[in-house]
Amino acid sequence: MLRYLTAGESHGRAMVAVLEGMPAGLKIDLDFINHELRRRQSGFGRGTRMQIEKDKAQIISGIRKGLTLGSPITILVENKDYSIERLPKVLSPRPGHADLAGVLKYGFADIGNVLERASARSTVSTVAVGAICKLFLNKFKIKIISKVLSIGGQEEISAMKERIKQTIKNKDTLGGIFEVRAKNVPVGLGSYVQPDRRLDARLAKEIMAIPGIKAMEIGLGFGYAERFGSEVHDAIYYNKVKGYFRKTNNAGGIEGGISNGEEIIIKACMKPISTLLKPLDSVNILNKKPAKAVVQRSDICVVESAGVIAESAVAFVLTDAFLEKFGSDSLNQIQKNYQNYQKGLR
Repeated sequence: MLRYLTAGESHGRAMVAVLEGMPAGLKIDLDFINHELRRRQSGFGRGTRMQIEKDKAQIISGIRKGLTLGSPITILVENKDYSIERLPKVLSPRPGHADLAGVLKYGFADIGNVLERASARSTVSTVAVGAICKLFLNKFKIKIISKVLSIGGQEEISAMKERIKQTIKNKDTLGGIFEVRAKNVPVGLGSYVQPDRRLDARLAKEIMAIPGIKAMEIGLGFGYAERFGSEVHDAIYYNKVKGYFRKTNNAGGIEGGISNGEEIIIKACMKPISTLLKPLDSVNILNKKPAKAVVQRSDICVVESAGVIAESAVAFVLTDAFLEKFGSDSLNQIQKNYQNYQKGLR
């Protein structure tokens, strides 16, 4: 089983991830991991923190002479803005964030104890883990990409940018919709035998765990609700060259919780960032008097980077399902198992 844990606070010393279950023999490309971390920081509408942090990964366990050992891989990304002990108390929770629910749950008298961990800064670890999973999937020609579909209801790139510019002037924030596609995924990942083994359920869990994601769909998604079955189910064909194939992909590459060999297509909605430069009404958690929500250094729009994070989430799920199907000890053995499986499908 592939699994990972993350640790670290937004303004703490570092962000850390421990990835367990990656097979032995995978060559680790640190430049690629750092490239993915830079992609996470990109996008029109990002805030000033992206100008401070130049995220670079350090791998401090699980690797020898550039190859994975099969033991846990620890990745560390230091925070340049290491100021957690100097930060003042935060007393006015932001609507839309974990601030109020967090202090009520844990009994804190300082919202900073919540927002430091609830911050999307934690996705640094997600992307670092996802980069290693992408390196694994690349061995089997599985590619994962993302793109922004709309921001603030606008679908043209120029209109999206204008919408963001106006939002910056208005001291507001914007959300939007992005798409993730996984190409060359083999048939047979996931299972229908238990709910927690269904590939679509596993993908939904990881996508919805990304801070700020409020909705997602696979393939046609909500479009199924408006059409007849005869219009939406992907007819099946066969020839000796292609084997089984489809002419449509409304299922988004998954049927019955199992990958069907078609491209996996996911769409997700990222809400507007909760920190507003013109803050909404709130309440001081100590004296219970009306107050404006705290203003933290933040972004205006992060839909593009949310897509990059979602790529990593998809990469992790597909790698986990791939290892479940083809073995998990050594890359060499997995490659042999995969080749034999592919021959059997023909």
